[in-house]
Amino acid sequence: MDMIDRYLAAVAAQLPQDQREDITAELRDLILSRFEAREEELGRPLSEDEQEEILREIGHPLVVAARYRKGPDSLVGPELFPYWLFAVKAGLLLVLAVQAIGLFIQILTDPVDAGDAISRAIHGFIGGGLTLVGVATVIAAGLEHYNVRPRWMTHWRVKDLGAFGLSDPAAWGAAAAGKPEAKAVWAPKASVGGWPGGERLFSLLVTGVFVLWWVGALHFPGLMEFPLRGADATVSGAPVWTALHGFILVYALGCMAVDLVGLARPAATRLLGAGRAALAAAGLWLTWAIFEAGHWFTLKRDGETARIAGDWSMLDLQTLRSLGDSGRELAGVAENLSIVAVWVLAMMAVGLMFQLLGGLWKLARG
Repeated sequence: MDMIDRYLAAVAAQLPQDQREDITAELRDLILSRFEAREEELGRPLSEDEQEEILREIGHPLVVAARYRKGPDSLVGPELFPYWLFAVKAGLLLVLAVQAIGLFIQILTDPVDAGDAISRAIHGFIGGGLTLVGVATVIAAGLEHYNVRPRWMTHWRVKDLGAFGLSDPAAWGAAAAGKPEAKAVWAPKASVGGWPGGERLFSLLVTGVFVLWWVGALHFPGLMEFPLRGADATVSGAPVWTALHGFILVYALGCMAVDLVGLARPAATRLLGAGRAALAAAGLWLTWAIFEAGHWFTLKRDGETARIAGDWSMLDLQTLRSLGDSGRELAGVAENLSIVAVWVLAMMAVGLMFQLLGGLWKLARG
């Protein structure tokens, strides 16, 4: 096989089979004409080095094949790149915030193992960040390949741009410090009937991170363990989470779908109201199923176990006042966490009831 054949074979390997013959024939004519012109200029046959120099002028086989390939030439093109960059920056800051909160809690509860906690937090941030960047790139590449441009890329409103502070580290710092200017970034005032794009965009990001964690694509090392009395106590889920795993995933994806509809069609008030009402009803059912299970987590430490579990009897003020009176042993910690879990589920149910009524009101009144 001579030099031209090797070159054309390398180009053909990158092309669709139904186009290889025509393209390589066209390239062969181009190469031969270049060779003949140079030989005529020099008045002698070309050496291998001179032939190779001409082939380099034509281009690397990968670059030449890309000129004939249909579709985009990049995973994330210049039009989509700013949106990809925003999603990556905002997502990384969100993962960083989750790791920082977990690190803060671990250092407060067990300052002796601060070095190990910092190491796990860094490992969790790197792993979660790489997963997030990969997922964002795959989504952007799909949009680029199929030339999909969501409605929110062209139909946007100036009063909703405050949500883009999510990608600004200074805005996160101001929010953490409780500065007044942070409120303008995180919670911009919307006029009556306005599109709460910032809230939906933030909700979409947070729920997306939860979904990635729920399906095992995103990991937060140290999330299910905490130091207690000089030893690590681990937290394992009760059977209820396995039984409801698929339902919770569908519920989270439903929340993301409604947020996407809100971003794409902010004026579809009745549709959004119906979606919110349906999600609230599903959330109430899930909350009821979780509460009725009665056992949610199990704490383990040095062969000792204690259950985080509860029932209706804990929903009274006297039980709430006794929070923290059970001591720092494993059983006492489990009892305190059981009280907290019961009241959290109750407050979630109340919030979902209001969400259901609000969704029905929007559905009825538009």
